[in-house]
Amino acid sequence: MADLVITAANVVAGSNSSAVAGVAGETITAGKPVYQSSTTKKWMLADSNSATAEARQAKGIALNGASLNQPIAVHKSGDITIGATLVAGTAYFLSDTPGGICPLADVGSGEYICQLGLAKSTTVLAVDIQFPNVAL
Repeated sequence: MADLVITAANVVAGSNSSAVAGVAGETITAGKPVYQSSTTKKWMLADSNSATAEARQAKGIALNGASLNQPIAVHKSGDITIGATLVAGTAYFLSDTPGGICPLADVGSGEYICQLGLAKSTTVLAVDIQFPNVAL
C-alpha cells in the first residue's frame, strides 16, 4: 500500500475544524485516522480490514500524539493540514494499515470503504468522513 507519509509535527487543524477531546486507548500519532471504542470509550487506530466492525469506520483524525490513557484531540470534520503531500482533487481513504491513509487505487479486495476526505490542495485535506459499510 502507498499510505501517506505523515509528518506528525505538521498536522494542524484548519479554522473550520470541528474537533472533540478524548482519551487514547493505544499509542496514536498525529494525522492518524481513529475510531472511538464502544466498550472503553477510548480512541483507537482505525483499520479498513479489521475483524472488528467498528474499527473499520474512522470517526476522525488525531490532532496530537498520545500514549495509552493520555488526552487526545480528534478532528471530526473541516480542513486539516495533514502533514503529507497530497494530490489536489483526490479522494483519500482509510487503508488496511491501522491509522493509514491512502488513495482509492490502494484500497484492496476485502477492505471496507471509508472515505476520509478530498484534497483541497497539496497540503490540506477537507475531512468529511463517508462510510457506506461496503467491502470491495
